[in-house]
Amino acid sequence: EPNMDKVRAGALRGLAYGLDPYSTYLTPDQVKDFNAGNKDNLVGIGAELSQVASYLYVIAPMKGSPADLAGIKAGDIIEYIDNKATRDISLYDAKQLLNGAGGTEVKLRILRSNSSPLTISVKRGAARAASAEGRLEATKVCILRINSFADGEAADVRARLQDLVKQGAQKIVVDMRDTAGGSLTEAVTVANLFIKDGVLAETVGREGKALKTFTADPKLTIFNGPVVALIDNGTAGAAEVVASALMERNRGQVVGEKSFGAGTEQQLFTLRGGDGLLLTTVKWASSNGKTFLGEDRQHSGVTPNVEVKGQEVS
Repeated sequence: EPNMDKVRAGALRGLAYGLDPYSTYLTPDQVKDFNAGNKDNLVGIGAELSQVASYLYVIAPMKGSPADLAGIKAGDIIEYIDNKATRDISLYDAKQLLNGAGGTEVKLRILRSNSSPLTISVKRGAARAASAEGRLEATKVCILRINSFADGEAADVRARLQDLVKQGAQKIVVDMRDTAGGSLTEAVTVANLFIKDGVLAETVGREGKALKTFTADPKLTIFNGPVVALIDNGTAGAAEVVASALMERNRGQVVGEKSFGAGTEQQLFTLRGGDGLLLTTVKWASSNGKTFLGEDRQHSGVTPNVEVKGQEVS
């Protein structure tokens, strides 16, 4: 005779899994942990993750993070976490397995394009994204490298950009390759540095309804010259907000490869048994209302004006 509690849990897992990579079913214990927050000071490996073809997928490792230092690369598929197959578990559960006490090691079996399967040990640790970097070339073309859109990073990007303007920058290349995750508000603030008016981004809810619109403040714009943004498959989330705003507002060219497609917000719905469903209720969208996370991989991400393969972009 079947265990109906297990049948019910399996059905709910399947329901959530069929929605999108970020929606998931949580057991009663997971609901308690989720509501309590990270009280045990657990740390991870410092990588932005998603699911592709049911496997755990590395969108991009954070620069200088344990994952980056161990050799994890954007586009890697994590087949096993220690001895647990990622194809059998949700994205939420996979992230839980990656978290642990600082200094402990987790062993990952990696599938990488044009390579034999690899086994890489990563030492867990707190990761803080590298600050924005800027350099001015002799031709007055400036390279502004944005490594993160975490809270507070937009102020750092603004400071770097102001320095470059003072040095005489006449054209800006904004490099956001392998920059994933981050905050929507930070992304809008960065886009506003280059775009002085109009809509920069939206959030979208059920049935494609616009929930909130983010518009530019002309007083916050500090550079009006030509702009080009560089993106690739490791560009996701907040960086896609900036790239799409530049392109859709006809403010600059976007060069590189199609971005990954991410940017969602989840809400926990608790069920009678104490378990729950963590469901995506908000998607981030461009100024034209196109969500970055689409129905499938083909319809996700930002397609650049000028498509150039990664190895061809210096």
